[in-house]
Amino acid sequence: MTPLSLLDLAPVTVGSTPAQTFANALDLARAGERLGYRRYWLAEHHNMPGIASAATAVLIGHVAAGTSRIRVGAGGIMLPNHSPLQAAEAFGTLGTLFPDRIDLGLGRAPGTDAAAAQALRRYYANAEEFPADVVELLRYFEPAQPGQAVQAVPGAGVEIEAWILGSSLFGARLAAALGLPYAFASHFAPDALDQALAVYRREFKPSRRLARPHAMLALNVVAADTDDEAARLFTTQQQAFVNLRRGRPGLVPPPLASAADIDDYCTPAERHMIDSTLACRAVGAPATVRAQMQAFVERHRPDELILTANIFDHAARVRSFELTMEAWQA
Repeated sequence: MTPLSLLDLAPVTVGSTPAQTFANALDLARAGERLGYRRYWLAEHHNMPGIASAATAVLIGHVAAGTSRIRVGAGGIMLPNHSPLQAAEAFGTLGTLFPDRIDLGLGRAPGTDAAAAQALRRYYANAEEFPADVVELLRYFEPAQPGQAVQAVPGAGVEIEAWILGSSLFGARLAAALGLPYAFASHFAPDALDQALAVYRREFKPSRRLARPHAMLALNVVAADTDDEAARLFTTQQQAFVNLRRGRPGLVPPPLASAADIDDYCTPAERHMIDSTLACRAVGAPATVRAQMQAFVERHRPDELILTANIFDHAARVRSFELTMEAWQA
C-alpha cells in the first residue's frame, strides 16, 4: 500500500488567529501520528495572511516536540530566502533535538511576492544558484573535517532526510543528479507531472543518501460523509485560489452554501483555471476518495503520496484525513 503523508498549509481562517493555527497544527500532526501517516510537512510562505508557517523551522520544532513518531519536516524551505549555512544550522538543531525524525525539503522559489522577497534581505541572482546552494547545504551535514573553515554547529554529522521539491523539470533533473528523493507539487502545478517523473526516474544517479529513485506526489484530498458535502467543503480551496489569482490573498474563507455556488463566485475563465490548477484531487465520500486516489496511484506509480486539505473547519479537516486513511486501508 502506498504510504500517505500530510502537508499542512497552516491555514489562518476567517475569524481565527495564528495562535489558533499553531494549536491546530499540533492537533493535526498528533491525529496523523495516531492514524498512521508517515510524515507531517509544513511549507514556507511569506506575506500571506492566510498561511502562518513563515517561520517554518520554528513551527516544525513546535510540532516535533508535541509528537513522538511521525516524521516532521519542511515541504519546503525556500532556499533563495536563506543562506545554506543558516538552513543547515536550523535543521541541524532540529535533527539534534529530534533524531531520525526531521525532513528537509528544498525549493528554489521564494514562496512570496517580489516586495517580500526583497524584504527578506537575501541577495540572490537567479535560480541557477539553487543547485550550488543545495550542494553547499548538504555538505554542512557531513562530518566536519580537520581545518574546515566553516561548520554548521549543530549540523555536522546530523542525519537529515533531504528532498528536492519541484513543479517543473528543473527540480526533477537536480534531484536525479544529486541522488535525492523528489517531491512534486502536483496539488497546484500538475502540468509537468508526467514529464518530470519520467525525467527523474530515467536520469537518477544513486548516492550515499538514496540507492534508487523515490518520488512523492502531492494530492488535494477532501473526504466527508457524502460526495455533496465534500464538494461543498472543497469550495474553500477553490475560493482561495481565485482570490490569489485576483491579487487579493487573504484569510482562508468559509465554504460556500453549495458546491454549485462556485460558478457564481468566479468567471468561466477563473473556473477553468482552478479546475486545471487543482486537477490532482480526490473529493467525495470515502469510497469516492479511495477510487480517485487509486486511479492517481495506478497512473503515476508514486512511492508516497502527501495529502493536503484546505478545509475551513479544523474538526472537518481532521475528520477528512481520518476518513481518507480509513478508506485507504480498507
